[in-house]
Amino acid sequence: MLIERLAMDSIPEGIGLIDGGTDGMGVANSMRGARRVIIVDAASTGQPPGTILRVPGEELEGRTAPAAFDTHQLRWDNALSLCRWLLGEDYPEDVTVFLIETAQTDYGAPLSGAVAEAMERVQAIIAAEWVGVV
Repeated sequence: MLIERLAMDSIPEGIGLIDGGTDGMGVANSMRGARRVIIVDAASTGQPPGTILRVPGEELEGRTAPAAFDTHQLRWDNALSLCRWLLGEDYPEDVTVFLIETAQTDYGAPLSGAVAEAMERVQAIIAAEWVGVV
């Protein structure tokens, strides 16, 4: 949903949007050659719904050893570690992860007002900090 909103903005040349969903290998393949990567995902950490956690990618790397990866169940957070290992010097110089605390995690559950507002705040942060920087 957020990627659709970002796509409707005026995205300058040189910025690509990828809906990684649960496709960690797609995320891994898309990172090759990128300078900056922004990942936005839902979280369920026990914080109030709509809480935004901004985490540098390197803090999420190394949580799973590359030898333990199952490419059929590779999520984006596993893809960060895999990409660091696979891409080496071609790994993006800046990886930022935004996690938005959800109110519900049931499939197809509607967004709560707090989560929708948080998505708008993350969209504004991305537009302010990255869209003008290519």
